[in-house]
Amino acid sequence: MNGGDIVASVLKAQGVRHIFTLTGGHISPILVSSKQQGIQVVDVRDEASTVFAADAVARMTGIPGVAAVTAGPGLTNTLTAVENAKLAQSPLIILGGGTATILKGRGALQDIDQVALMAPACKAVFPVKRVRHIGDTLEKAFSTALEGVPGPVFVELPVDILYPEDVVREWYMAEAGGGKSLFGRLQSAYVQQHLFRVFRDGDRFVPGPRLPVDPMDPDPRQVQEVAAMIRRARRPALVAGAATVVRAQEAPTVASALRALGMPTWLGGGARGLLGTDDPIQFRHKRTAALKKADFVLVCGFPFDFRLGYGMKINREAEIVTVGRDKPALTKNRRPTVGVHADAGRFLQALARELGAPPSASWTPWFEQLRSNEAQREEAIVETADQKTEHLNPLDLCRRIEERMDDDAILVVDGGDFVASASYVVKPRAPLAWLDPGVFGTLGVGGGFAVGAAAVHPDKEIWLFYGDGASGYSLAEFDTLARMGAKVIAVIGNDGAWAQIARDQVKILGDDVATTLPRRDYHVVGRGYGAKGLILKRPQDANKILDDAKAFAAAGEPVVINAWIGKTDFREGSISI
Repeated sequence: MNGGDIVASVLKAQGVRHIFTLTGGHISPILVSSKQQGIQVVDVRDEASTVFAADAVARMTGIPGVAAVTAGPGLTNTLTAVENAKLAQSPLIILGGGTATILKGRGALQDIDQVALMAPACKAVFPVKRVRHIGDTLEKAFSTALEGVPGPVFVELPVDILYPEDVVREWYMAEAGGGKSLFGRLQSAYVQQHLFRVFRDGDRFVPGPRLPVDPMDPDPRQVQEVAAMIRRARRPALVAGAATVVRAQEAPTVASALRALGMPTWLGGGARGLLGTDDPIQFRHKRTAALKKADFVLVCGFPFDFRLGYGMKINREAEIVTVGRDKPALTKNRRPTVGVHADAGRFLQALARELGAPPSASWTPWFEQLRSNEAQREEAIVETADQKTEHLNPLDLCRRIEERMDDDAILVVDGGDFVASASYVVKPRAPLAWLDPGVFGTLGVGGGFAVGAAAVHPDKEIWLFYGDGASGYSLAEFDTLARMGAKVIAVIGNDGAWAQIARDQVKILGDDVATTLPRRDYHVVGRGYGAKGLILKRPQDANKILDDAKAFAAAGEPVVINAWIGKTDFREGSISI
């Protein structure tokens, strides 16, 4: 057994089915051993994509996603993706190769203080220095990633604790030089003693079972208190965010609880899709207007950040309940009537059991008002989608895609203006079928998210919505997707601009500097990476191109559609700060 075998044995015992990597000599034993133990090793083209892919797996399965990267720049290239996962509350294990234990701090290749670098972006960092500590440390890393507020954990594994002992001894003795002089003998003795400490008892580890994690069930008294609030409410509103489904395996049960509660519900982030496409309690528009008039607001797994107007746009007279694993977030920016420190999904399930039949009859006028608001917004979207623009109207394009997506399709979004427009039109089909960056708003997630989604669901159709600017970060992952035979269709909304920024910059500052892009041949780039590349410029060609793309994807050939879109005023004044 070598260190790589120990790593792989723990991953397998903890339910890991995929490991994402960009290979390097420091981590080769992890990859080889993982393959030998039946774990799919997916090698990508950018280290950031290893973490984005692992993040997607964590969100869709509830099992920590695993990324393995080599030392130095291999690790530093992941930092944005790790911070994105931290803010999205995704449980990840980042395995980083490291300099040999005896060479640390002596100027070895790619030797930096990786622990200090990763600590601010991770829940915990675990440097390992002995083979016998690998297994226990990894098991602790899994438990840390999942407990409380889930998040990424970094484990540093020096190269000499991963390779076979005889190989490492050969390396060390060659470097030591030896010799018969006193100094040579002392040097060899020191190396031998160091090796003894590194490898002692390294073959005694036996991986344990999958670790139990506290589900963070709510206090029954708080459940009863909130149920009483709901019974007296006349204009209730429920907002659920991604942290509502951190226990991914319970997503269907959470969806059933939402339906049982029967309140008007808005879903955000990773919670999108919990209620399918057309559930009568689900609303997709006019959330702020509703919150201004609601007399009871239940916010689950969704902090009072910029997306909710920092809580200041909720009716000042309303009873407000916040629920989540992140205790400080419960009272941040707006103090609620009740703050429930518990898993949001578990709370909804307990609340549905406690409430029984909701007082839905008294909510009828409120539902009618909300449905009228919803219909008005839908009419405005249809009106904008019917407008003629240069090339394709982006809303009309999204409408055509919505009509064609498979019933179990997965949606990945990466970009600004085009992607935000698409979110008003395309509807997630099911729980855990929507992947967006989360609160960090990171560009570049698309390729990695698509890789992770394809690994978890190789038989499902995956639609990747790209802005033309955002696509530049991860188009290279179509090489990865082509090698996987992934059923991914990327639609690049090519408007020749960083439109999300240009809208307000030009209007406020009168200059488009740094916001313009040429309409490049992204479909040709896709072909270069092994995908099918299609160009779409005219509305009359849209249906055929989309149908062709679906056929290619169904055959295991990923597709890049370069869709030239025109400009609309649909999202005027949409800057977020």
